Amino acid sequence: MRNIYNFSAGPAVLPEEVLEQARAEMLDWHGSGMSVMEMSHRGKEFMSIADKAESDMRELAAIPANYKILFLQGGASSQFAMVPLNLLGRSGKADYVQTGQWSEKAVGEAKNFGSIHIAASSESDGFNSVPLLAQWRISTDAAYVHYTSNETIGGVEFQWTPDLSAAEGDCKDIPLVADMSSNFLSRPLDVGKFGLIYAGAQKNVGPAGLVVVIIREDLLDVAPLSGIPAMLRYKTHADNASMYNTPPTYAIYIMGLVMEWLKRQGGLVAIEQRNIAKARLIYDLIDGSNFYRCPVNRADRSRMNIPFTLRDPSLDEIFLKLAQTRGLIQLKGHRSVGGMRASIYNAMPLEGVQALANFMQEFEKNHA
Repeated sequence: MRNIYNFSAGPAVLPEEVLEQARAEMLDWHGSGMSVMEMSHRGKEFMSIADKAESDMRELAAIPANYKILFLQGGASSQFAMVPLNLLGRSGKADYVQTGQWSEKAVGEAKNFGSIHIAASSESDGFNSVPLLAQWRISTDAAYVHYTSNETIGGVEFQWTPDLSAAEGDCKDIPLVADMSSNFLSRPLDVGKFGLIYAGAQKNVGPAGLVVVIIREDLLDVAPLSGIPAMLRYKTHADNASMYNTPPTYAIYIMGLVMEWLKRQGGLVAIEQRNIAKARLIYDLIDGSNFYRCPVNRADRSRMNIPFTLRDPSLDEIFLKLAQTRGLIQLKGHRSVGGMRASIYNAMPLEGVQALANFMQEFEKNHA
């Protein structure tokens, strides 16, 4: 057993069972005589690993048959360009919802390729909330509507799936695109409500270097912007089962082990209940204290990333150093926000969150 609890926002903690299995199979995967890192990506051994990882993900997330699952490289940031390059051909225009730094980055990249309209933004309140759907102003000729379901830095999370048919104007046929990098597979989701979902793996799914894209098949037929390289076309990867080039094989293998682990936990319904319980421990402590504060609107607080500040910022470094002596690491807030941030993804055990809560109570008692 490891003697630390890692609250890093990403790359993040992986299930210990997964790491143990990977260690046991490092030199020889299932009697093949090879490490997964040495396998041909087109060999029957690795193809069986990739096929099972995809099958397990499809089962866990109830992904319909008319959606392709792609295992790509470049992390979620690569999708800030790939999404507009592949989908803007519908009209040359797209709508984005801004709720924090990651959605802002997506907007900035998309503006290189077409006309981008901000359908809604919570910038006026410091990105501490999610704009209500009634506030969204969607362009009826938008090629797609993009939002970030969980802002890792600011700790703002959508607790609902946008229903574009309920928005003002005739929007029901506009594809909904979501960056789910930091809450993918942390709760059940209705994939059928989306045109495209993408998620960097290094939060809840696996190690860094892999991005999962789930795309409705009809969107593969949208003519991409002219002149884009084959590697940046979704259809290229869909037509080649994510094997057009050498994929991030070891990351896919670890992701497959995480899928198996999630199934053993009881699937997404069970993992969601555990995530709710973990988040409640910390938020209840913060709300019952005048020593700690969370700036995020209560209805929009993330279950995955909990930002908080101390009443006296001069205590921040003392808090972090003492926490580290207790085996509670990577609690420093993002440099653009400050304070603290506890990332409690799927693999963070309840015991780790309880240990953090106990430490926070003790620190408040000693320093209030």
